[in-house]
Amino acid sequence: MIKLVVTLLVAGLLLCACGTQSESKAMDSWATQSDFHANMKTLIADVRHTATALDEPSSSVRVLHLVCDVLDFDASAANSALPTPDAQSTSLLSRAYDDIDGGAHTCFRAGANAVLRRKALDYLQKGLGELNEAMLRVDVAAGRSSP
Repeated sequence: MIKLVVTLLVAGLLLCACGTQSESKAMDSWATQSDFHANMKTLIADVRHTATALDEPSSSVRVLHLVCDVLDFDASAANSALPTPDAQSTSLLSRAYDDIDGGAHTCFRAGANAVLRRKALDYLQKGLGELNEAMLRVDVAAGRSSP
C-alpha cells in the first residue's frame, strides 16, 4: 500500500512538472506569439507620425483624422494582447497604451485648436516614455536583453 501511494505521488509530481514553465519562458513565449517587438516598432512609428502632424500647424483636419485613427487602431490592437504572464509588464503596457490612446483621441478632436494639439502631444510623449519603460521590462521578464 505504501509503495502504491509513493508511486502515485511521484507520478503526480512528474505530471505537474510537465505542465509548468518558468516565468521567463512564459514571457518569452508571449512576446513571440504576440509579435511584441514588431508591433512596438509600428506603434512607435505611429506615435511619431502623429506627433509630427500635430506639431505642424498646417496639418489639415483630414490628415489628423487619418494619423490619429491609425494610431488608435494600432494601440487598441496592442492592448488586445494583454495581459502578459508578468503583472508588472502588463501594468506598464496598459498605462502606456492608455496614454497613447488618449493622445489619439485628443488628436482626433484637435483640428486647428493649438491647446488640444499640445494636450495630445503631451499624452503621446508620456505614453512613449511609459512604452519604452514597459518594453525594457518585457525584455527583462523574458530573460533577454533589449533588441
